[in-house]
Amino acid sequence: MTRSSDVRGLIPVLATPFTATGDLDAASLNRLVEFQITAGVDGVAVFGFASEGFSLTAADRKEILRTVTAAAGPDLPVVAGVAATGTQEAIDQVRAAADNGASVVMVVPPFMVKPGPAQLVDFYGRVAAEGGLPVMIQDAPGSTGVTMPVPLIAELSKLDGVDSVKIEPQPTTPKVGAIREATAPDFVVLGGQNALFVLEEYARGAEGTMPACEFPDLLAPVLRQWQAGQTAAARGSFARLLPLIRFGLQPGIAWSIHKHVLVRRELITSSAVRPPAVDADAATLAWLDDILRDLGLIA
Repeated sequence: MTRSSDVRGLIPVLATPFTATGDLDAASLNRLVEFQITAGVDGVAVFGFASEGFSLTAADRKEILRTVTAAAGPDLPVVAGVAATGTQEAIDQVRAAADNGASVVMVVPPFMVKPGPAQLVDFYGRVAAEGGLPVMIQDAPGSTGVTMPVPLIAELSKLDGVDSVKIEPQPTTPKVGAIREATAPDFVVLGGQNALFVLEEYARGAEGTMPACEFPDLLAPVLRQWQAGQTAAARGSFARLLPLIRFGLQPGIAWSIHKHVLVRRELITSSAVRPPAVDADAATLAWLDDILRDLGLIA
């Protein structure tokens, strides 16, 4: 059975659980996927920035994808991040993702040698044509240093196999609206930034969001309220989540924050991160506990 490539809706980016010694923790990863499904997500993503994708080996990626796709079942879309420094390596990563069960790839532009617009058209065109999976553009200049203006993304959206884009640069909402207006209706626009501006993005035409994975059970009801036209209720519900959302956006320690929440929610066993990621300090974690108590997530 062909896994769905429809990336509309709530698509959390999974953390990568490690043991205390830094090895992959497949049992925790399996629990994490089951939690997403119970929360009612529309898909899951691996190897994104929230997954510590920068620290994963090729063997890790293979094991993670096989674990996630087995736990997700045949129908849930699985998005695999691709962050290569060259075109051929990106194509190879896409093919490996396809071989191990992914249904969509989320591809950042090459970032060591900053490409120009024509090079980006060639890059995404080749990756889509030769990789074998639908391509989501990841517009993340804060991490890659590569800027993709609206007209360029509109041009990329016309390439065969380039079906969606995830918008990360702030302010996200105006760019979401501009891309929605500049692209065909079947080109899917999603927001990132841990869903910080998700309701504004939806109001401007976004059809999905890709936050971190520790609170889908809290965010899914908000999105259902919004889609049911209960906009005031959705705004009120969402406001309650903002302290947790912003806490997971802190540069350098975001990976640690996501994992500490997951440990406190008894979804993964260890909060260990791999270098160069670092653990949050005790005072930061004490404040995190206050946020989680306010949400009723811990005693």
